[in-house]
Amino acid sequence: MSSGLSKKRDLDAGDIEVRRDALPPLPDDILNRPGSGYFDLRALFPEPTRPIELEIGSGKGTFLLKAAASDPSTNFFAMEHAYEFHLYAADRVRRAGLKNVKMMCCDATEFLRWRCPTGILRVVHLYYSDPWPKAKHHKNRVVQDEFLRQCHRVLAPGGELRVVTDHPALWQWDLDHFARVTAPAAAAPLFEVRPFEPPSWTTDEEVIGTNYEHKTRAAGWVPNSAVLVKLGP
Repeated sequence: MSSGLSKKRDLDAGDIEVRRDALPPLPDDILNRPGSGYFDLRALFPEPTRPIELEIGSGKGTFLLKAAASDPSTNFFAMEHAYEFHLYAADRVRRAGLKNVKMMCCDATEFLRWRCPTGILRVVHLYYSDPWPKAKHHKNRVVQDEFLRQCHRVLAPGGELRVVTDHPALWQWDLDHFARVTAPAAAAPLFEVRPFEPPSWTTDEEVIGTNYEHKTRAAGWVPNSAVLVKLGP
C-alpha cells in the first residue's frame, strides 16, 4: 500500500474483517431470485441475538469505535469500499478489543441489495459519504431511489436510516430523493423524516464527533442531517 495510513506500523484486521470468500457465492440466476443470495450477518458475531446496526463508509473508523464502545450490547457491521481505509479502521477496532464489530471491504449498495436479509437491521448509518460533485458521477452517490427501497426492506419495523453530510449539493440531492419516499409527496410513503439526535458521546458543537467533522467544521462546512424512520412492516 502506498498510503500514509500504513507507514507507522503493520496493520492487522484480525478476525474483525469478513472476507468476501467467507460468504457463499451468488447464484447464477440471482436476477430471477433476488433473495437467494441473502446471508444472515448476525451469524458472524459471538452474540448473534443482539440488535445489529450497519455503517456505510466507515472511513478511518472513528464513529464505529465510539458507537461500539458506548453500546456493547449492539452488534455493528461496517462496510468501506476503499481497502486502505477499511484495513486501517479494522486494525483500530482489533486493537480496541471490540467483540461487537465486523467489517467488510465491499460496495455497500450492492451488498444491501443482494446479500442483506429482510428486516434485520435496527439502524443504517450513512455519514459524510462521497459527494461525487460532477454531474456525470451522480450515479455513484449512495442515496438513490433503489438504495432507499433497499433500506426500507432491510430495516426492522421502526428502524432508522441516519444521514449526515456537509456538502450542500449532495444534501439537496438527498432531500429530493427523501421527498419521493416520504409524506406528503409520496402516495405510499416508506419513511417518516425526523430530526437527527447526536450520539451520547458528542458535545454541543458536534453531530457525530469524528475527526473529519471537526476539520470540516473548522473550515466552515456546516453539517446537515436527518433520520428516516421506516413505516410499515
